[in-house]
Amino acid sequence: MSKTSSVLHYYEAIADISSQMLSEARASHWEEVIALGEQYQTAVESLRELDHLGDDDRQARRELLTKILNDDATIRSLAAPELSRLGALMGNMKRQHAVLQTYCAPALNLHS
Repeated sequence: MSKTSSVLHYYEAIADISSQMLSEARASHWEEVIALGEQYQTAVESLRELDHLGDDDRQARRELLTKILNDDATIRSLAAPELSRLGALMGNMKRQHAVLQTYCAPALNLHS
């Protein structure tokens, strides 16, 4: 296998992982998205160690990168409502904690 085809192989693997991540995100399987994200990160790190592509393979790389970036954008848009929901839950928990501190702490001190 030539270095060029090896580099394209990594781009293809990254594109495949991003497709899997997108599929899992559409199914709201966030734990699987995170696990695949670790594989994605490893593949990207491995790609950085390889030589760059020649002119002949730049178009193939461009198409793969476009696909990867489109998948990433869609995954982010699917994750945004879930992240907002979690943020709201965290805010509610903080408010409930503050209320408990305000109203329950003085009562606990009276019984001491």
